[in-house]
Amino acid sequence: MASSFSRVLISRNIRILSLLGGSVTAGILLQRHHVGADGPTRRRYPASAEYPDLRKHNNCMASNLTPAIYAQLCDKTTPNGFTLDQAIQTGVDNPGHPFIKTVGLVAGDEESYEVFAELMDPVIKERHNGYDPRGMKHPTDLDSSKVHSAQFDERYVLSSRVRTGRSIRGLSLPPACTRAERREVERVVVDALAGLKGDLAGRYYSLTQMTEKEQQQLIDDHFLFDKPVSPLLTCAGMARDWPDARGIWHNNEKNFLVWINEEDHTRVISMEKGGNMKRVFDRFCRGLKEVERLIQEKGWEFMWNERLGYVLTCPSNLGTGLRAGVHVKLPLLSKDPRFSQILSSLRLQKRGTGGVDTAAVGGVFDISNLDRLGQSEVQLVQTVVDGVNYLIECEKMLERGHDIKVPPPRKQFK
Repeated sequence: MASSFSRVLISRNIRILSLLGGSVTAGILLQRHHVGADGPTRRRYPASAEYPDLRKHNNCMASNLTPAIYAQLCDKTTPNGFTLDQAIQTGVDNPGHPFIKTVGLVAGDEESYEVFAELMDPVIKERHNGYDPRGMKHPTDLDSSKVHSAQFDERYVLSSRVRTGRSIRGLSLPPACTRAERREVERVVVDALAGLKGDLAGRYYSLTQMTEKEQQQLIDDHFLFDKPVSPLLTCAGMARDWPDARGIWHNNEKNFLVWINEEDHTRVISMEKGGNMKRVFDRFCRGLKEVERLIQEKGWEFMWNERLGYVLTCPSNLGTGLRAGVHVKLPLLSKDPRFSQILSSLRLQKRGTGGVDTAAVGGVFDISNLDRLGQSEVQLVQTVVDGVNYLIECEKMLERGHDIKVPPPRKQFK
């Protein structure tokens, strides 16, 4: 692990030097001896005096952070200078909801998951249903031909979507990246996307350069992501310098999108109206593989390791980072008291069609996979396909006046 860790650090320093240029800058950077996994941080008060009051908090960070762990980690920094206090700030500032348990923790760079492992590992284990990041390996599979029965009844399914995130190795993640790093992410990704061809070819729209007409069109197409006004994001530092180096790329058919420098370096999305999840997932896999190939041609690569899969800002998105979802009409089933239990057994989650914390309108829900880590992309999409088909059958049975059953719980790990 130490050799891999050192290679990433050396790679980052070389790239930052090439970005900033000049021997003076090089001297300043190389003399930052306090920046390191074990670099001391000067404190006026002891760790016990700095420990946050988490008595009213309901998030994974608060459940796993103890005074002993805080004292062990509070003076450590990653090679990029990211600290434990920065990692937990969003969870400290946002106590959470009594019935909705958020993560409350972010990574500032790839090394955060190693330097702060004493806290990160138990949070990952809790959020990912028992996945052990020290003793298990994460599978990756982007062979869309393996998914079956992925054409939904379009009387019930209004739209289908698959998305994930990817991070550029050697650059800080959005909670900690500098302006230069953020602009480098934009440059690298936009240059790579320019190489997409065929049905994946498209155009990039910078948030700082788009016209009002272009902005309105992206809003009308439901493509434009808003400024991160959620306290979960702002307290993590993801809204700094907005909208500098942020933008949206989409193909000419407007069914393959890439968001740049929102919550992650990139968000890759395949979507279309109707219930053809097979076609959506096929485009997703083709596009994602092509984007990764083009990124590598530019001399970069995505953050990945065999224990955590693809590394992203929030521990909740480790592994695949994948959320496969549909907007599905379930007016009768959603009123059944067993609805939540059925979703839990199928390893699915529900949202309103406007996203997290929004209400369903007209019995239409955004249903997606609950898990991210420990199962492959193919497995998770198949979980959604099988689960949504079951929900539709339940809705049809209720329409006929028949009773429904709660299925046995799905096993997450083999």
